[in-house]
Amino acid sequence: MKIGISSGNATAIAELKNTATAKAIYNALPMEGAANIWGGEIYFVIPVNLKPEDDAKEIVEIGDIAYWPEGSCFCIFFGRTPASKGNEIRAASKVNVFGRLKDASAFNKVKNSDLIILEKA
Repeated sequence: MKIGISSGNATAIAELKNTATAKAIYNALPMEGAANIWGGEIYFVIPVNLKPEDDAKEIVEIGDIAYWPEGSCFCIFFGRTPASKGNEIRAASKVNVFGRLKDASAFNKVKNSDLIILEKA
């Protein structure tokens, strides 16, 4: 499964894992939201309500896309966040990492309130 993520000139295709979170989000597409920027993370509320998976984690990698159960949010990680220590990339709390972007650098240009569009690819 693949999804397209776009915001203005920033566009990317994410490859999804075979998880319950990935399937639930894929099946809810298309959707959109207003970006919130938290350091090197973009997040926004989506109309999906899921619990943390057994492998939910706080430390993620550049290019990871995740679902944040505490806020019902879709997350794109492209750099360090205010919670990061050293060179790690840390989410605010545990997230379900359900996919990956090959190159997340285009999302450096996204600003607060920019429209993010998610669709099946």
